[in-house]
Amino acid sequence: MSNRAGVIIIAATLLCSSGGAFVSPSYAQSSDNNGVSNFLGNLFSGQKTAPQAAPGPDGGPPPWSGEDGASGHPLMTASAIREAAANFPNCVASMWPDAARRNISQENFQRFTAGLEPDLRIMDLMDSQPEFTKAIWDYLDILVNDNRLAKGREILAKYKPQFDAAEKAYGVDRYIIASIWGIESNYSTQMGDRNVVNSTATLACIGRRQAYFKDEFLTALEILNRGDLRPEQMRGSWAGAFGPTQFMPTAFKRYAVDGDGDGRRDVVDNAADLIASTANNLRKDGWQTGRSWGYEVVLPQGFNFMLADKSKAMTIAQWQGQGLVRADGKPFPDSTEKAYLLAPAGTQGPGFLMLQNFRVIMKYNPAEAYALAIGHFADRLRGGPPFVQPWPRQERVLSRAERLELQQLLAQRGFYKGTPDGQFGGQTREALRGFQASIGAPADGFASSDVLERLRGR
Repeated sequence: MSNRAGVIIIAATLLCSSGGAFVSPSYAQSSDNNGVSNFLGNLFSGQKTAPQAAPGPDGGPPPWSGEDGASGHPLMTASAIREAAANFPNCVASMWPDAARRNISQENFQRFTAGLEPDLRIMDLMDSQPEFTKAIWDYLDILVNDNRLAKGREILAKYKPQFDAAEKAYGVDRYIIASIWGIESNYSTQMGDRNVVNSTATLACIGRRQAYFKDEFLTALEILNRGDLRPEQMRGSWAGAFGPTQFMPTAFKRYAVDGDGDGRRDVVDNAADLIASTANNLRKDGWQTGRSWGYEVVLPQGFNFMLADKSKAMTIAQWQGQGLVRADGKPFPDSTEKAYLLAPAGTQGPGFLMLQNFRVIMKYNPAEAYALAIGHFADRLRGGPPFVQPWPRQERVLSRAERLELQQLLAQRGFYKGTPDGQFGGQTREALRGFQASIGAPADGFASSDVLERLRGR
C-alpha cells in the first residue's frame, strides 16, 4: 500500500481510456472526499470513488450505507462489518501488547484510544464503485490552474529560507515539493478532517485491509507517544493520511525529519519540517538532483505504439532514432538518459518521455496521471509554459457499464484473458492493442467510444 492518500492508485486505467479510477489497489485506498488531490486520487488509479450519499440527520457526514462492499470480499459484507463493529472495543484493547512492544506507555495508549468508535462510513469510501470517471485532461485542468499557481508562488516566496535549506540538504527541486503541497492539500486548505487514530483503528479492526491498517494505527500512536504531533493535529483522510503533503503514519515514521532543530517533527504546522520531510522522502526514493521529470514529445506519423510501455525504457538517443522530438523544439539536455514513453491519449494527444524522477514521483503516489500533474505543475511554477499539443477534448469518457462491455467484447474475441470488471489496467490496454492491430488501426490502447463501436461491429 502506498504511503499517500490523495491521488493514489494506478492510473493504468486512466491511460487505457479517457479516464480511470484512482487510488492504488495495492494501497488501502488512502484518499478522502477532501481536497483536489484526493478527488483526483479516487479517479486516476485503482481506487474507487464512493457514490454521493445524503448527509446525516444532523447535517453531518453521511452514515454508513449498511450495504455490502463492491469488492465482494467476505470481510466487506454488511454482516461481517456489523459483527466486527460490535467487537471494536475488544479489538482495540487487544492491540495493547503490540503497542507496548513499540514502547508506547500504557497511560498514553489508554489516553489516545479512549472514546474511539468505529467510523463505518469509511467502509463505503473504501469499497465503492465509480459509475463515471473523468479524462486526464480534465484533471490536469483542475489541478494545474491559475489560482493554484498563484498560491504556489506565494508559498515559494513566503518560505524561501525553508526551501533553500531543504534544497541544499536533500538536493530535491523546490518546485516539485511546492507542487506536491499544492496538489495534495491545495496548500493546507483541504487536508481532511477525520481523526487519524480513529480512522486507522476502524480499518485495523473492520474490513479487508486489517493487517495493513493495524501497522498504521500503531504507528499513529507512536507519533503521539513521542510527542512529534498533538492529537488535534492528526486529522486527515479516511485512510489516515495527514498534513499538507499527506503522510500516512508509516511514511511519517520513515521520512519525517526535524527541519528546524526544535526537537519535534511537525509536518502539519511547521513549514521547515514539512518541506524537509517531503524532500527527504523524495531523496530516499531516488531523486536525481538537477534532472527533469520528463519531456513532452511529438510522435511521428506511423509510430509504433507498442513502444509506449513502462517496461520499454530506452535512451533519449534511441527515442530520437524513433523520430521523437521535444514539443517545444528545444534539444534534449542529455541523450544518454533512459526514459519510457507515456501516451495517455494514444494517437490523439501528446506523448511524454518519462525519466527517473518521474518514477520517483510515482513512488510518492503510483498513478501516472498524478505524477504527470505534479511534474507539469512544478514546471509551471518555475515559469514554464502549458503543454504544447492539444488533448482530444471531443472524446467522451466511457461509463462503467461501457467499460465492462468493452472488456466483455474483447474477451469474446479472444483478446482479453482476465475477468471483466469495468476497471481498466495494463491487461485491458494490451487486449485493446491486440484488437486494434487486428483491424489495421493504430495499436495505441486508447479506449475511445469509437473503438467500442468497432468492437460492437457497428
